[in-house]
Amino acid sequence: MDRETMRKDEAGLHIAMFSVHGLIRGSDLELGRDADTGGQTKYVVELARALGRHPRVSRVDLVTRRIDDLEVSDDYAKPVERLGERAALVRVPAGGDEYMRKEELWPHLDELAANAARYFEEGPGVPDVVHGHYADAGYVAQRLAQRWRRPMVFTGHSLGRNKQRALRGAGMTREEMEDQYRIGRRIEAEEQALRAADLVIASTHQEVVKGYELYDAAPAARFAVIPPGVDVERFYPYYYDLDASFEPDEEVVKARVRMKRELTRFLRDPDKPVILSISRPDRKKNNLGLVEAYGEDKELRHLANLAIFAGVRSDIEQLDDNEREVMTGLLFAMDRYDLYGRLAIPKKHRPDVDIPVLYRLVAARRGVFVNPALEENFGITIIEASSSGLPVVSTNHGGPQEIISKVGSGELIDARDKGAIQAAIKGILVDREKWERYSENGVAGVREHYSWRAHVDKYVNALEQVLEAVPAAS
Repeated sequence: MDRETMRKDEAGLHIAMFSVHGLIRGSDLELGRDADTGGQTKYVVELARALGRHPRVSRVDLVTRRIDDLEVSDDYAKPVERLGERAALVRVPAGGDEYMRKEELWPHLDELAANAARYFEEGPGVPDVVHGHYADAGYVAQRLAQRWRRPMVFTGHSLGRNKQRALRGAGMTREEMEDQYRIGRRIEAEEQALRAADLVIASTHQEVVKGYELYDAAPAARFAVIPPGVDVERFYPYYYDLDASFEPDEEVVKARVRMKRELTRFLRDPDKPVILSISRPDRKKNNLGLVEAYGEDKELRHLANLAIFAGVRSDIEQLDDNEREVMTGLLFAMDRYDLYGRLAIPKKHRPDVDIPVLYRLVAARRGVFVNPALEENFGITIIEASSSGLPVVSTNHGGPQEIISKVGSGELIDARDKGAIQAAIKGILVDREKWERYSENGVAGVREHYSWRAHVDKYVNALEQVLEAVPAAS
């Protein structure tokens, strides 16, 4: 598809979104491949698709960096990839062809902005709104919004000042933070984006109060709290699979076989309930704390197995330092507590098709999903699990507080308190009535509060208000 063939209804909004780093494609996202290919990549693709279906949107272009590298799939070299009738993924060159981590992209962002400007000005035309996701894309969006005199929207996703505070608490020096994370450059870009943005979109009220409060530019910024959505057509209730009249598509059937085989490969008694955790292998995700809580509780080990899906790997030695430390820590804990046959730590899965199936398999075995993170900006996995009818035990840090208060699909715990983790999981596993209540609440609550339709309605309304206000302010 070239840049001219996608449908554009002139009566609707033309939105340009920017998400620069990581590996982004329309299907089979490589979530967890590295620290840059996490939930943000999934969110922006699903947001673009959902916006492309909205009646008041004419066209959505999701712009990222073009990568032509033998180490990654050829998919990331395609200049344009269709995401729907009115949505496309656009890749523009910047900084050469090789894939690089986000901290190395800063010197190349002006080139990316220039090439993106050329794409729009020579092709589909200047968009009505420019939206930058994360600090690097916020920098690009700011440059283009100024060039085109268009409103700018910014979503931080995760924030540099929060990370800086956590790294400092872990004993890292300023020089180490700069060398590894370019933390000063990131924070400067976030401050600039907050000052320039006509609207800042946050996932939760707590993110505004406890995250952005660290920024000098925050008091003057205009915030809108719009929680991310979940595709309820993919994350449907587990009991659909138990209905003989329900016929899933072929990919779902294959994924079910694949996930059952993967769990059976690790577990001595695979039919027992499963305690499930899904995240990147990152220290702040606290997977080791969950393994320790499980390993130290004989009753919990008797009640259920434990499965941790910590990203995708082929060789632990090839992971970065943080991820390698996490994975080796999990393996050492497996040996220390002698969890062979009780703990599954699979190496690979296909996030797009396997994860929805995995939630339903665990729910059908009357298991529990656990998010033990020490820090959690939002918690999309909590929504996905709840939408599938799987009860949740989650950290009480950040976004999960708002999710659980709205949805009622589980319980909040202090993730640093192993006793609290153990008690909450056991309380759900042994109480059938509680399990059923949390399961039913999750299915209904997600559809009421966290569907993509609800998300994009709020998003489009917020953009239209900005477009009305900006000319008057000018």
